[in-house]
Amino acid sequence: MKFEHLIEINDPLNPLIDPLSHEQLWHGLVLRAESPKLFVPHLDECRIDQRSRIGFRRRLRYGQLVIEDRVVLLPQHQVRYEVAEQAGINASSLVMTIETPTADTLWVRFQYDDGHDLATDQANAMYDDFRRSAYQESDIDTIRVLRELAEQGRLDALLN
Repeated sequence: MKFEHLIEINDPLNPLIDPLSHEQLWHGLVLRAESPKLFVPHLDECRIDQRSRIGFRRRLRYGQLVIEDRVVLLPQHQVRYEVAEQAGINASSLVMTIETPTADTLWVRFQYDDGHDLATDQANAMYDDFRRSAYQESDIDTIRVLRELAEQGRLDALLN
């Protein structure tokens, strides 16, 4: 299943939405990768190692399930999660890209690829509809949490 969607961050025509700066959004997306328990309440543990200037490796534990992934950072632009094939889990990825179509608008594009081929996607079509919906709700929740953190000044603290 390949799936993508956009979430609008800043809409200059909607005064009810507090705008986020590009830097706040970037730091929030990185925070989601570095402190995923803020965004995924059912995550039991996250350990980070192998840090480099372009990213890091994580070990995520959900009860007995352990998933290792790599987070690749393209500063101020993109956070990429890459899961290698492991213990019954297909190789997969999530890419979050900041887009600025105009000077005063800001969007995040979320792109998912579960690594399945077309035949598997067709066999899993109904299940994948539920997954797409869950991914989209999770991404909306991510932006909600980022807005809350920005309102509390926690994203600005990361800028200093």
